[in-house]
Amino acid sequence: MTFARSVVVRHEQINTQLARFPSSRYMGSKHAILPFIYEIVKEQEFSTVLDACSGSGAVSYLFKSMGKAVTSNDFLRSCFHTAQACIANSSEHLTQDDIECILAPHPAANDFIAQTFRGLYFTDEENVLLDNAATHIMGMTSPFKQSLALAALIRACLRRRPRGIFTYTGIRYDDGRRDLQISLEQHFREAAILFNQAVFDNGQINKACNSDIFQLPAQQFDLVYVDPPYVSPHSDNDYTRRYHFVEGLARYWQGLEIQEKTQTKKFRRLPSSFDNKKSIYQAFHRLFAQFQDSIIVVSYSSNGIPSKDEMLDILAQYKHNVTIHECDHRYSFGTHGHKLSNEQNIVKEFLFVGR
Repeated sequence: MTFARSVVVRHEQINTQLARFPSSRYMGSKHAILPFIYEIVKEQEFSTVLDACSGSGAVSYLFKSMGKAVTSNDFLRSCFHTAQACIANSSEHLTQDDIECILAPHPAANDFIAQTFRGLYFTDEENVLLDNAATHIMGMTSPFKQSLALAALIRACLRRRPRGIFTYTGIRYDDGRRDLQISLEQHFREAAILFNQAVFDNGQINKACNSDIFQLPAQQFDLVYVDPPYVSPHSDNDYTRRYHFVEGLARYWQGLEIQEKTQTKKFRRLPSSFDNKKSIYQAFHRLFAQFQDSIIVVSYSSNGIPSKDEMLDILAQYKHNVTIHECDHRYSFGTHGHKLSNEQNIVKEFLFVGR
């Protein structure tokens, strides 16, 4: 990823910092279009920013790299730990001793994964490793180190799985990638290094939250960036279905109801106002009303519901000046050919700016 050569040294420093953020194939991640987002938001005057639905954490990391005071929020615990590790955390790292301890047998390890998910996603040995690692991590006293460790463990699970999802069981789609050849332990070791390298201090107080966006504590932000799950006529936006295992791991399934009759042992879908056609229009009205005193930046896709014109109409009811920027983007979810060539994956990515 590179920004235009015409930018000043400060922009090159931002680009250098962004290169340290662990990339992912997380559904809806904006990592690939960070230069597009940067070119738009750099023109806005703001010091404090809320990334309301942080997801992969890439845009929060962009704002932090720009020297802003960032509050990064997501209702998924797995996403929260990425933000806690890389956004809120400014100085703590996992030591080699921490890594070795996490990978060592625990004298009183839980066995929930080994018992519940046997034969579904990982080998018996890997399930034991996950139970031991999770037990060690839950006993860590530093919240930042705990999040670093969980973010690394989650990344290891995603990389070890073909296509990085948990919508199926067993091993499929083995395309010979290195990720599928190396062990879960090795993935964790490499992920720990990556997340350690991503830690830096931007001179601001940054926060990570794990909350429904409408239940965040009242606070004024100069700019609010919104990238909610898209309701699309072409595909679902069910993060629970795709990532239930790593979200469960982040919580160690506490408070989650596993649907035992399902083959994948997923848990009951977490409620969201943005996940269906009936509620999403009202959800945007409520969201824009909540932050109408801030600059509102909405990242959105041409295959989303509401449509581009509908989104413009909704935002214009709360902001007097709305501009729309767009770029071409391809979502390639997976590596199998019919998806890579699917024209439905080629979309226009919109950035609405309401002032």
